[in-house]
Amino acid sequence: MFSNFRSYYMYLFLFLLAGIIFIPLYVSIAGGFKTIGDLRTNSLGLPTEWIIGNYTSLLVDNKFWLFTWNSVLYAAGTTFLVILLASMTAFVFAHMKFVGSRFLFNYFILGLTFPFATAILPLFLRVRDLGLLGSVWAVILPQIAFGLAFAIILFRGFFRQMPSELFDAAFVDGCTYSQFYFRFTLPLSTPIIATVAVINLVGSWNNYLLPLIMINSESLYSWPLGIMVFRGEYITDWPKILAFVSLTLIPAVVFFLALQRFIVAGLTGGAVKE
Repeated sequence: MFSNFRSYYMYLFLFLLAGIIFIPLYVSIAGGFKTIGDLRTNSLGLPTEWIIGNYTSLLVDNKFWLFTWNSVLYAAGTTFLVILLASMTAFVFAHMKFVGSRFLFNYFILGLTFPFATAILPLFLRVRDLGLLGSVWAVILPQIAFGLAFAIILFRGFFRQMPSELFDAAFVDGCTYSQFYFRFTLPLSTPIIATVAVINLVGSWNNYLLPLIMINSESLYSWPLGIMVFRGEYITDWPKILAFVSLTLIPAVVFFLALQRFIVAGLTGGAVKE
């Protein structure tokens, strides 16, 4: 009886939480079909007159596809390199014992203690000194640096749960560490790879501060920066901005839904008690 009562309130809480999350999405999608006047007087209701021109004009706008492509480039480059570098690093910490391994592992995860915003000034100076300011790498490399710590923790925990007998059998057959990593570890790590991919892709896709600081050319704007194109000196086209936001949310949502069945398995698989 108590268990059913507790489950009822748990589902009620989750339902209310989902509703709170859904409200901004609804306002964004519905607002893209409104006029500026309708949006001001009827912000939460359905459009008085459905204006599809806000969406269709964006779909035929070259700038929209340019900003979307740039975001895809930043997100894909960051996600791929984080998965590759973090999985390699975590594999070493999970399967190899050497002097200073604990210290190095703690050094890598120290990045979790530094909020991104606090490092923006020294990060800007370092990128400028390397001559990368205003380039694609000025966005990708810092995102990789700040995404590695959490990814290493997840990968290491997942790798440590793999049966040691699997590596012993492969080692007896003459398999090296690198061969075991590429032939056995990565193919068996789909859940954690999907988890790390979703975390980094969504984080990069929605990153606003880093491209704002590092990019000075409109041709390299990501979609969050592309919103500024619709801001005028005296008036802002809010319906088109909401339509723009709604369209750019689609790739991240689709990617998340496609991999959501792996996310829970990846997170729980990486939860290893030391």
